[in-house]
Amino acid sequence: MSELKYIPFEEEAEDIKTRVTDYWTERADSFLVQRQRELESSKADKWLQEITAWLPDPKTMDRPISILDVGCGAGYFTVLLGKEGYQVTGIDLTREMIVKAEELICENGPYPETVCVMKMDAEKLSFEADTFDAVITRNLTWTLPHPIEAYQEWHRVLKKGGVLLNFDAEYAKNAHSLFTVESVAHKDISDKLKEDCHELYHMLTISTFDRPEWDKEVLTHIGFSDVQTDVSFADRIFAEKDEFYIPDKMFMIVAEK
Repeated sequence: MSELKYIPFEEEAEDIKTRVTDYWTERADSFLVQRQRELESSKADKWLQEITAWLPDPKTMDRPISILDVGCGAGYFTVLLGKEGYQVTGIDLTREMIVKAEELICENGPYPETVCVMKMDAEKLSFEADTFDAVITRNLTWTLPHPIEAYQEWHRVLKKGGVLLNFDAEYAKNAHSLFTVESVAHKDISDKLKEDCHELYHMLTISTFDRPEWDKEVLTHIGFSDVQTDVSFADRIFAEKDEFYIPDKMFMIVAEK
């Protein structure tokens, strides 16, 4: 199995996480506005179509379908899936993002008490094993100092037969293109935040691998079955160069426990 070429020491990993949380703390206000606009856009239905194709229909089940939204940010997936009747728990390492996610939930509710968010490390989950029917995440894995440990944790908390849905891209490899004129979603980010983000890219070990091939190999080794990757996913979600458009090709990974 492929191994990471360089595993950060714990002190260095914590420094990376601190810098990541500082970065997203500064972006939290604008991120909330953008996610609310995304919920109101045609993107919401596109995301739902892609996601629910892999999930049980809650209307056909005699119990709530439980989903863990890892790296929930301002709560986009948490709200999107909560409105469909799923039991969703969103987690994020950035406290200010959790505050914004709570605001997004309130603005788009009311919801049952089964929709909630909390501060938590994606690499060190505090949930019991076999807790969730699905784990979903967007644009998170590439930021993690220890992505293999994160994948192990996500596998642990999934129920047997549960599914992992990971939407990500090789952002660090394309760092110089992420903030170009083509990246409409990042047009209002300050030069300081762009520089902070660029520095973070060079600290991320996962950027040395070819993805999602690397992810598939790791997930299979951990014990996931029927691991599938879809590199054409971005063509369906980002067909239009709207305000949410990012030129980097997002891919989808689906894996069953």
